[in-house]
Amino acid sequence: GHLPRRVMSLAALLVSALPAFTGPQLLGAARCAPRAAPAMMPIGVPKVAYKIPGASMADWIDIYNRLYRERIIFLGQEVDDEIANQIIAVMLFMESEEAGRPISLYVNSPGGSVIAGLALCDTMGHISSEVATINVGMAASMASFILGAGERGKRLALPHSRVMIHQPMGGSQGQAEDIKMEAKQILKIKETLVTMYSQMTGQTRERIIKDLSRDNYMSAQQACEYGLIDKIVEPQPGR
Repeated sequence: GHLPRRVMSLAALLVSALPAFTGPQLLGAARCAPRAAPAMMPIGVPKVAYKIPGASMADWIDIYNRLYRERIIFLGQEVDDEIANQIIAVMLFMESEEAGRPISLYVNSPGGSVIAGLALCDTMGHISSEVATINVGMAASMASFILGAGERGKRLALPHSRVMIHQPMGGSQGQAEDIKMEAKQILKIKETLVTMYSQMTGQTRERIIKDLSRDNYMSAQQACEYGLIDKIVEPQPGR
């Protein structure tokens, strides 16, 4: 006898609470025609609206892919085989699409693999399009080499950007002969870098060898005087 009355009391309580959820606001909204929610920028990698020619409406695309269409490339991470291959592929595509049109490569990287960086620099010299390099933060180690490999007269840096150069490093393990061979390869790579740094900057090989012996940090002005860049991008007047 008590259980049915409790169930009925609970049901009555739920019914009395229903208007709070099905009142005029909710019912009125239900009678309105459904309205499409405005497109929002997805969270994560910045995206921008872009309308592909011939498409009926714009779509959100990766900001970097949008900049590729303007022949702008970003190197904003450690230099490794993956990012080097991606940038090389983009440069080759740009070259096939419109050979000779300049490309801008923005650099903000701690450096990384020497072999990957050399592959990227070789591609910059292989294509007919001039590649302007712009240091927008830190161009350290191999990234400083890529910065200096840009088109002469078009190697730029923002006022507070930094550059760091040093000699290649290795950490071999294994049999003695393997370590010996690895050491020889590192010395050969160092000679290559010294020669190319000397060509980029106009400094003597002796000066380059001395400056690469330790981590050598430079301001944008010092990098310009050294010959790694050609010009410092000045801020807009009044800013």
